[in-house]
Amino acid sequence: MRRAASAAAGVAALVVLATGCAAGADTGPAPRGTSSAAAGSPAAPAPSGRTPSGSLLVADFGADTVTFVDPARGAFDSVEVGTAPYGLVVGDDGRAWVATAEGVAVVDTAGRTRTALIRYETDGIGPPEHGEYRGGGMGIALAPDGRHVYVGVNRPGGDGTVEVVDTASLEVTGTADVGRRPFDVDVSRDGREVYATDHDSFDVTVVRADTLATRRIEVAPYGTEGGLGSWLKPHYAVVRPSDGRLLLPFEGERLVVLDPASGESRVERMTADTHQHGAAITADGTLLVVGTGPIDPSSDEGPSLTVRAPDGRERIIPLDGPHEDVAVSADGRTAYVTGGFTRDGYWDGITVVDLESGDTRRLPAGSRPLGVAVL
Repeated sequence: MRRAASAAAGVAALVVLATGCAAGADTGPAPRGTSSAAAGSPAAPAPSGRTPSGSLLVADFGADTVTFVDPARGAFDSVEVGTAPYGLVVGDDGRAWVATAEGVAVVDTAGRTRTALIRYETDGIGPPEHGEYRGGGMGIALAPDGRHVYVGVNRPGGDGTVEVVDTASLEVTGTADVGRRPFDVDVSRDGREVYATDHDSFDVTVVRADTLATRRIEVAPYGTEGGLGSWLKPHYAVVRPSDGRLLLPFEGERLVVLDPASGESRVERMTADTHQHGAAITADGTLLVVGTGPIDPSSDEGPSLTVRAPDGRERIIPLDGPHEDVAVSADGRTAYVTGGFTRDGYWDGITVVDLESGDTRRLPAGSRPLGVAVL
């Protein structure tokens, strides 16, 4: 291991003024990107009729839209959803649920229209803004039965919430208090629990879906030294299909395997040696983790995609520039990694990764795209 928690906190103190993953001043409105979709002239012609299966949908954190992308030819359409969309999730009925700074937008992905905007009930989130520390929705997840959506809501300067949206009535039906900046939200395989990954409080909040009772589990394999200024916090999690454990990657070095029932965890070794954000997992348990790039360029590796087999073997696929989140094609052969990134250094596109060969190609798409889903 290259550093202890105390050393990492020192590094964070040096770089926090220049970047934004640790606590610091917001960067303000994100600049518009250079992709054709963001500029209003998509790179590929929009298909007539319904959106083709296998298209991608990305949340344009640098704009107020979601962008539809042909993974072979590029962006072909966009829909206005609300300020600074962050995470998104798509249900079996084709509706996308998008966490914006204003509320949860509902998008008919077949017809490519916004059909609703469900305002948050959490107080203290402030006016709709852009930037990493803006208030409003962050992580978002859909219950297995499709009846509820759970969105993590950031309350700047304080603890966040998870709001529950009824997908039939399109109303907020409950709110649970969680930790600070709920980067990611996941749901257990049986739908009985919701998990908020709380970036700035070094924990996961377990929320009972029926009563909204909560309990917090600290997840800090490097310790909590450095507090809000530390880089070594949880970002994204996935639920392992085989046993329901939560997998939380840290720094391309440590994978926390958390049992949400007991609160116990163990740490497994990872090998990418880079700061990590987005994660996805396939039905067979293959874990994909986005490496955003080094905290300390003198000792850390660059951006990458980790492909970790269920037995722990890893392949590290280098990426060109910072990235944020990842989704996998239905056949498991291709990964789509968004270049939006919550910090500076982002770019307006997606890297398409052939998971068998490791070949990559960059595809302009959207404006600072963060969340991504395969339709």
